[in-house]
Amino acid sequence: MGILNVTPDSFSDGGAYLDHDAAVARAEQMLDEGAAIIDVGPESTRPGSMPVAADEQIRRAVPVIQALHERRPQAVISIDTRSAVVAAAARAAGASIVNDISALRDDPQMSELVRHTGAGVVLMHMRGTPATMQADPHYDDVVAEVGEFLRERASWAESRGIARERIAVDPGIGFGKTIEHNLALLRGLESLVDLGYPVLVGASRKSFIGKLLAAPDSADRLAGSLACALRAVVAGACVVRAHDVSMTVALMNAACAQRPA
Repeated sequence: MGILNVTPDSFSDGGAYLDHDAAVARAEQMLDEGAAIIDVGPESTRPGSMPVAADEQIRRAVPVIQALHERRPQAVISIDTRSAVVAAAARAAGASIVNDISALRDDPQMSELVRHTGAGVVLMHMRGTPATMQADPHYDDVVAEVGEFLRERASWAESRGIARERIAVDPGIGFGKTIEHNLALLRGLESLVDLGYPVLVGASRKSFIGKLLAAPDSADRLAGSLACALRAVVAGACVVRAHDVSMTVALMNAACAQRPA
């Protein structure tokens, strides 16, 4: 899953793809590099960020999605949003997946939108909101608690008529977690895979990698990002969300080639 943030303030590439043509060109580049999904994000959810109005999210994301869908009709596009209004507009423009960091909790209309349109959905674990999530997060057993949350939210989505085969789950690396929580989740990914839903892992360039590697600049976190991607593949995750698509695809291809036949 290639990351395309059409925001002025995302932690890694904020402002880089505000221009419509630059955003579409970057999406096509990632597809050519081997991305299977393009994840368009019109709202930064970095720690401390505030919500962005639905109309502004639509203004940022929908023209890019529409242009990409017209240029690459076979491309799989996801919309990274908590808003059903935004998701509906993105779906109409050509997106087929809703990547909801709130796991369908923030907008009471989102589950019906996903059910009605037949979209795929990614349910992510997060404590609090982006504005508050890093305020002293605590868990007794982060792997067990995140796993139980994802199981409950996936079951809830199914109870609302969303088909099981259209649900994926994401442990929310960096969302309301300390460095040790993030590392514990990476070590315990197999137990999340055992829930029976496709698992998405998004650790690319995140601040815990920067702290581990003493790399304050997010662009210098490639080695740590690739290490997390490799761990995800080994554990059985189905999707790795990445900024550095070409290197991540190469790593995943090499890792998968070594699996037993």
